[in-house]
Parts: sequence; structure tokens; C-alpha cells
Amino acid sequence: MKVLALNSSPKMEKGGTALILGPFLNGMEEAGAEVELIYVHKLKIEPCLGDFGCWFKTPGRCVQQDDMAWLLSKLEAADLLVFATPVFVDGMTSTMKRLIERSLPLVEPFFEIRDGHCRHPRRDGRTDQKVVLVSVCGFTELDNFEPLIAHVRAICRNLGVEFAGALLRPYAAALPRLKRLGLPVDEIYEAAGEAGRQLVRDGKMADRTLAAVGRDLLPRDEYVRAMNDRFRQALEALTRGQ
Repeated sequence: MKVLALNSSPKMEKGGTALILGPFLNGMEEAGAEVELIYVHKLKIEPCLGDFGCWFKTPGRCVQQDDMAWLLSKLEAADLLVFATPVFVDGMTSTMKRLIERSLPLVEPFFEIRDGHCRHPRRDGRTDQKVVLVSVCGFTELDNFEPLIAHVRAICRNLGVEFAGALLRPYAAALPRLKRLGLPVDEIYEAAGEAGRQLVRDGKMADRTLAAVGRDLLPRDEYVRAMNDRFRQALEALTRGQ
């Protein structure tokens, strides 16, 4: 299995997204997958012009010359795409959205009815590609991911790929701090690794494993109180420095 992971966090390897994505990808590699990780924030990807030049001027190729010129072939060749993004204002990062919009050359301009809905056919004709979502957020409730999941599911339907599930972790950026407090954070990382192994080995991630990644580590009120204390201290420090 050839896996292309796209981490769109602006914090790249230092962010909460990487804390969950890292063991997940390691698990896939342990199960025999060939994994490539790309940090989207490092790429030069211009906004889509919306002129359909990739359909009618240079079919299958965008008229803009930036990093999408070589990334498109990687998107097309992967057996599994990992969309990794923190939740920004109820959705994916703008860099991830820009990348997905620029994937338009992968489909034809023609219409077809697929699964009872009007779609565009893929140029390569593939029907076996999968997408998995890895996402983190600062809030505590899992329902904060619902708008993003709905969006990624819709993208998968439009691109003609299978949505293979979502690996979700609330308040991921706080995990290192919680580990220092003695909470069982390593169990979260271990579950993320197991999810990667399951996906390669079994073609899917077990609900029990996904739940282990997203489970509560401390009461919500306690987390909110601790974070508000940190925010307050940061603002007071800023005031003292002015």
C-alpha cells in the first residue's frame, strides 16, 4: 500500500496534529505500507483561478506553475491519502482547502451519474483509492469535528474515493503537558499506532481503537479551568512586558 500523508498544520511537526499523525503513520509502516509525509505549509500552492484551464486549455494539468505541478501525480498514485488538519473555525485549514481545490485536474469536465448523483469522472478511472482524516482540535467535545467530517465525506464522493474513517483527538496540543502530570497519554499514542496497523492490515480501523484515541483524559471543567488559567497568565505576562 502506497500512503501519501498531507499534514496541513501551520505548526507542522511541532503541532498537535503531528502528535497523533506520527504514531498513526508509524503503525502503517510497521504493517508494511510505504508512507510519504508532506507538510502542506511548506508548499507553494496558489488559489484556484476557477477558469477551468485544467479542463480546456491544458487538460489534466493546471495552467499555474507551482508545487501542484508535481503533487498532482502523487495524489493520483497513492492508494491511501491521509488528510491531516487541525480544526480551524469548524473546518480544515485554508492550505488544505486550497490543495484540494487545486486537485480539479484529476477529474474530467464531463458529467456522469454516480450513486444517484451528478459527479465528474476521474481521469485515471481508479475506484480503489481511499482517504482517511486525521484531525485535532482545542475543544473537548468530539462533535466539534462533525462539520469537517461532513466536508471530507463530500469531497470523497466528488473525487470518487472511499472515505476510510477519521482519527480524531480533542485538546491534542495539551497532551505533552498532561503526560507530565501523569495522565495515560501514551495510551492515546499507542491507539493511534494500532489504528494505522489496522487500516493497512484489515482495510479499516476498529471503532474501539478510534474511541481510544478520542477518549477523555480528565473532566471537562478541570481542563477548561486549567486552560483559562494559562491564557490569563499569558495575557498578564504580555501586559507586564509592555
